[in-house]
Amino acid sequence: MFGVHLLFDGVNTMTDLLRLLFNSLETGSVYALAALGIVLIFRTSRTTNFAQGMIGTFNAYIAAFLMLRYGFNIWLVALVALITAFLTGIIIDTFIIRPAAKVSPISKQIITLGIIMVIIGILPWFFGVDSMTLPRFIPTAYSITILGADLRYNTIFVIAVSTILMGAMFWFIQYTKWGLATRVTASDETTSKLMGVPTKTVTMVSWATAAMLGTLAALFVAPRISVFSNMLLTVQISAFFAGTLGGFSTFFGPVVGAFIISFARNFTQFYISDIWGNVLVYTSILVFLYFKPYGIFGKKPTKKV
Repeated sequence: MFGVHLLFDGVNTMTDLLRLLFNSLETGSVYALAALGIVLIFRTSRTTNFAQGMIGTFNAYIAAFLMLRYGFNIWLVALVALITAFLTGIIIDTFIIRPAAKVSPISKQIITLGIIMVIIGILPWFFGVDSMTLPRFIPTAYSITILGADLRYNTIFVIAVSTILMGAMFWFIQYTKWGLATRVTASDETTSKLMGVPTKTVTMVSWATAAMLGTLAALFVAPRISVFSNMLLTVQISAFFAGTLGGFSTFFGPVVGAFIISFARNFTQFYISDIWGNVLVYTSILVFLYFKPYGIFGKKPTKKV
């Protein structure tokens, strides 16, 4: 499971809190990337992409394979993986999701489950049955110490890249013409088509972008847990909870929800236990959603006549 696993050994409380803070920011960044990809597809394609994590895993396998087989460095294989992720998203939208949309809206969601099975089936065929490893972008040896807590440069890198990337996406969606087209498509695809918005291109780029976000999350997670078929299972579950908690009707709500879940899980796992910490966090979220079913920032959809 991807998360913080620290044992209390009597060290300084401030040191513990800082370690938890650094780990929570890192895991929250990964959850936020995955959640943003899920909500991007949900808003533009009106479908829940259950295969978000598996698409990222597939491209992480490509990166690990290139590194192990040809000795390329992590930066180069990461770039290749992001390119293949972009192409994967385009292929899935163009040849799988778009034809399914002509049948019924629910068929698109069922097909994303089918994509999971397809990828699980082809992974051993292309890459073998053994798990693979990927190193951190910045080696563990490079770190600084703050009040007794080690802060790795790689952790800073993950947080910085995720924050910059999400900030750039929010700015792009809010202040550019393409961002306006994305928001309009997310609001009402049928009306957008009548207004001349290239909705097919918008959804295609959204799938490609979401695939890249999922792949980046996988590349950040891989050094901790290695590359295997279910490597992003916990991340994807947390991302869906984050989207539900923050509100699927906004682009920034799931990101906020991702960090809330990350902090809550890591702190409860540390001070309570791994199992009961998760139970407490997710039970609390379910209780909260009972009183506010559309999430923290979500709004009840209204029909205009």
